Amino acid sequence: MSKAGTKGVSRADRERQIIDVAVEEFGRHGYARVPVAAVAQRAGISKPLIYSYFDSKDGLYLACVRHVGDLLVDSVAAAQARSGSTGHALDTLSAIFNAVDRCRRAWSLLYDPALPPAGDLRDAAHHYRQQLAAIGAAGTAQLLTRAGHDDPLDHDLLNHVWQHAVTAVMRWWYDHPDQSPAEMTDRCARLISALGPH
Repeated sequence: MSKAGTKGVSRADRERQIIDVAVEEFGRHGYARVPVAAVAQRAGISKPLIYSYFDSKDGLYLACVRHVGDLLVDSVAAAQARSGSTGHALDTLSAIFNAVDRCRRAWSLLYDPALPPAGDLRDAAHHYRQQLAAIGAAGTAQLLTRAGHDDPLDHDLLNHVWQHAVTAVMRWWYDHPDQSPAEMTDRCARLISALGPH
């Protein structure tokens, strides 16, 4: 693979530029509704250049999923590793907010219902969803275990609630783009505090 870029821009920088634009387009409109031409136009480059870098629309989407997936998994795993006994949920949300601040729609790429029913794209998105779910499950299990609850169905239910809650929070954020990561973290801190024991 050539390392040459275009117009004085290195290949790595150009690929990152294309991926950033594509993540926003795919995240906003979904895989099925984004033609490569739309990404090229927004990035200010030619459609053949995208094909020369990524081979196909699927190749471009796969690169986006891997970029977003690695970013989210690494950020959430690091947050859990440093989280205190009571701060796991808030630390995790804060990590997600900060990880995707440059592209708020990144979360949607892993949860796009319009992906093909089988193949590399769905497999890659599922892989990252499973990693995030496993990290979440470990956190909710730790919370319940500390509280003395060992019913496996309790653990399963709380994990499901957590996964859906995170997605709901991200969707709310899409509709309130004026909210910064710090403001979202503070807002979630207030809600978590209000839901806590009284």
